[in-house]
This record gives sequence, C-alpha cells and structure tokens, in this order.
Amino acid sequence: MKRGFVITRIRFSVTIACFIAMAVISRGTLAQTHAASLLVLNKGDNALAIVDPATGRVGATVPTGVGPHEIVASSDGQFAFVTNYGEREGGTTLSMIDIPARKETRRVALTGLRRPHGIIFADGKVYFTAEANKLIARYDPAADRVDWMMGTGQDYTHMLVASKDLRQIFTANIGSDSVTAIDRTSDNNGFKETLIAVGKGPEGIDISPDGKEVWAANSSDGTVSIIDTAAHKVVQTLDLKTKHSNRLKFTLDGALALVSDAGSDDVVVVDVATRKERKRIKVGRVPLGILMEPGGARAYVAASDDQSVAVIDLKTLEVTKHIPAGKDVDGLAWAVAR
Repeated sequence: MKRGFVITRIRFSVTIACFIAMAVISRGTLAQTHAASLLVLNKGDNALAIVDPATGRVGATVPTGVGPHEIVASSDGQFAFVTNYGEREGGTTLSMIDIPARKETRRVALTGLRRPHGIIFADGKVYFTAEANKLIARYDPAADRVDWMMGTGQDYTHMLVASKDLRQIFTANIGSDSVTAIDRTSDNNGFKETLIAVGKGPEGIDISPDGKEVWAANSSDGTVSIIDTAAHKVVQTLDLKTKHSNRLKFTLDGALALVSDAGSDDVVVVDVATRKERKRIKVGRVPLGILMEPGGARAYVAASDDQSVAVIDLKTLEVTKHIPAGKDVDGLAWAVAR
C-alpha cells in the first residue's frame, strides 16, 4: 500500500507539472502573439487587418471610416490612428482603434478638415495632413481635440515625416512639386516654414535615421530628390526611372532606401552611401506602403492588387513570403505592446 501510494503521488505530481508547463508555454505563446502586431489597412474593405507577424495570420478585422489610407500606432502599442481619406467629397475623420480590444473606440470628427492622409505619432499626439485644406494638423487624443494647425499653401500636402526630437517636420506636396520644411524656433514656441522645390509629383518621403537628409520620391518624373535638412535645399537628384513611385523608406540602419514603384510592380533598392541602385525586387501587383519591422531584418510591402503584403529579407533582398491581408491593401504600421 505504501509503495502504491508513492507511485500514485509521483504520477500525480508529474501530471500537475506537465499541466503547469503547458500553461506557461501557452501563456508565453499568447504573450508573444499579442506583443507585436502588423497593422494593414484595406481601402477596398474600409477596414484594418491586425496580423500576427510570426504566423502571418489575420487575427482580427476592425471596421474604419471610408477609404482608410495611412495608419500609425501609439508609442505604447495600445492604439492605432487611421486617416479616413474618403471618396469624392473627401473624408473628414480619423479612426482611433484599441488594438488589444480589436475595436474602434472613437471616430474623430475633423470639423472643416478634409482628406486626411499622411500621419505620424509623436509626444503623445497625432500629426496628420489635410490635403484639401493644404495644411498639417495635430490631434490630442487625451483632450480629444485638434489643438494645432499650420498651412503649407501647397497643393496635395500628402505624406509627412519628422525628426526624432520633433524639431523638424517635412511634408511632400504632390501638386506643387515641393517639400515644406517646418522648423521649431529657438524658443520652441513657434514654427518657421521653408519651401523646397523638388522633382515632379513628390509622394513618398522619409527622413534618414541620423536626421541629416530627407529623400522625396517624385512620382511623375522617376527621380528622388535628396534634401539636406540643415541647409533646406536639394543637394542631389537620383534618376531611378520609376514609372510611379509611391513610398520611400530607409532601413533602420540607414544603409538602404526602398522605393515602391506602383507602375512596375517593383521595389527599387538604393544604396544610400553610393547613391546607386542595388536591386529591383518584384513584390506583386501595385506595391504601395512600405514598413520596416522594429528588429530591422525585414521589410513589408503592400501589394495592393494582390491583396497581400510581401515580406522582404533585407540581407538577401528576396521576397520570402506573401501574407494575405484583405482588399486593396495600402498603409502599414507596427504595434509593439510596452
């Protein structure tokens, strides 16, 4: 009896230990799944797809406003903000989405502002362009109001980027063939604008990781204008011969710049140091949004007409897989829970 009791107790202990181990593994897997999310906008579905980047599976689809074009996540990875570009008359809202809850928690009415497009998140606030109004505005989620606006006077103020310290903001103006530089004044209470002439139809734009250069991809003449951020002038123009460049993004180490060419189904890879084209990568039909993952090993490109996101290995510069993500995919963002 005593021996049988010992064996039974051992078996019971092993069973409990296995159960605990499985629970820990399950909990760890769940935490890992929810720790990072790839956010993909579907313009054709008026929705946001929340994708597990490890498995490539869509975990949830959240309705947005009409014509969602661009998206950004808050610094803590809890919320996503979407510009609802709209249709003919132009959209007038932002969608604020609770990422863990998988739902839109607020539809922000942008009274008087139409066609919101480019968007960034900085210092707890959301900066976005309003194309129809030729301006940049700032939304404060805590106060639930637009608390700052600045006009550019330029046509189709489209995408925008900012320096890490937020002392400089740059926006591409498609219809005016210009980039607007907005600098904070020395007392930090005002702003100064500088207009920089670039190539035809500047659309994609990014600032280098060191903050020294802004590159603007010109959609109408196949070039890239390289701007010195301190001098506020174009210092070089690269002729990439793209058919319709849409987005431009630097890799996190600043070694490469990727340009999506919606007219040729390519992503053009440029060596930043030599200013030379490194490679053209076929990623799928009508490539649009580009995103670098936080680890810097991969790039994600929205292949709009393929209803998927292409994953590029940045070492081999090859497409490793496609993630089905919805109809007319475009804007991409990465949310990391902190």
